[in-house]
Amino acid sequence: MNADKLEQIRNDFPILSRDIHGKPLIYLDSAASSQKPNKVIDAMTDFMSNSYANVHRGVHQLASESTDAYEQARRQVAHFAGTNPEQIVFTMGATDAINMVASSFVAPNIEPGDEIVISILEHHANIVPWHFLRERQGAVLKFLPMDESFGLDLDALAGLITPRTKMVALTHQSNVTGAVTDVAKVVEIAHAAGVPVLLDGCQGAVHQKLDLDRSGVDFYAFTAHKIYGPTGIGVLWAKKEHLQAMRPFRGGGEMIDVVTKDDVTYAPSPGHLEAGTPAIIEAVGFGAALEYLDGHSLDELHAHETSLAEHARDQARSRNWLTSFAHPQGSGCFSFSVEGVHPHDLSTFLDQQGIAIRAGHHCAQPLMQELGQTATARASFGIYNNMSEVDAFFDGLDQAYGFFSRFR
Repeated sequence: MNADKLEQIRNDFPILSRDIHGKPLIYLDSAASSQKPNKVIDAMTDFMSNSYANVHRGVHQLASESTDAYEQARRQVAHFAGTNPEQIVFTMGATDAINMVASSFVAPNIEPGDEIVISILEHHANIVPWHFLRERQGAVLKFLPMDESFGLDLDALAGLITPRTKMVALTHQSNVTGAVTDVAKVVEIAHAAGVPVLLDGCQGAVHQKLDLDRSGVDFYAFTAHKIYGPTGIGVLWAKKEHLQAMRPFRGGGEMIDVVTKDDVTYAPSPGHLEAGTPAIIEAVGFGAALEYLDGHSLDELHAHETSLAEHARDQARSRNWLTSFAHPQGSGCFSFSVEGVHPHDLSTFLDQQGIAIRAGHHCAQPLMQELGQTATARASFGIYNNMSEVDAFFDGLDQAYGFFSRFR
């Protein structure tokens, strides 16, 4: 990406112009939640100011405008994901979407001893919902191991699948190591055994181009707030036959057809999975975020993010006091530890220089245990970051290492 285009993108994100502790903000925590462009902020403000009403209910002008805006957002999500609007279920986020699949699709068919295959790289959002089935219905969780490059060891996948396996649920891209899953290989192995595949796409949807109808996967979950949109809204995509087979996850308004004293019939999919008043304003913001991305070349944006991660890995090699946990071909994030410095202390030190990174277990405690760490630090990149920010980040690491070395 050329310098002028990158500067234009940076100017679209107003928060990047502020100072932190008297220093220009360098935001390297986009894997946790990305910043929002003016287009998203303006779309949500304009909608609240001029068009807001509840959706799918009223026949007055504002209700019609709101419904049109809400369903336009669904169409924008479908376009972004390479699918049809009828296969997009709006949820509260990816966590909600995965819980929905676990409860509505898998749980009705689980007997004690049935298996769910997940991996050691998973975010808690793709671990805990399956633990519910272990606790409540006697399911068995089987963990796909990590390879020496901090990616998934897919050569071990076939050996974990048995006639009792009910789901293979894996990350599309790790939020810790940045490793990207070979989706085609996962689908080939799982489907050969008749097992459906769910992907946690929270990072994958940000850094990989989606074509869900052709991907072969059965379920895909992602969220708006990591794709430059607002919090509180996400997506479950599923094959049509799976959506139709899913029992309602929540009961209430909107997801029904007819309710009587003695019976209830449900709206056709995906409506039967969308109970209650939805996140209307957030959907408008989500649509605006995807419209903003659609105004750029996704291939160019993804290449830019990859180049930032490559630059970080290159910088790390010259520092023997830094241990990298980044996949060698990963994108989006760079996780690491610094000798003798706790990640929380490191993050606090960098914050005083205006540099925002993540420190902790990244909602991936099984992976931390596998790595032999209680926590790591993580810098993660968005479309608005530049090479000079990566260099400033490593200058900050040098200073932090020198500072804390005095106390050892």
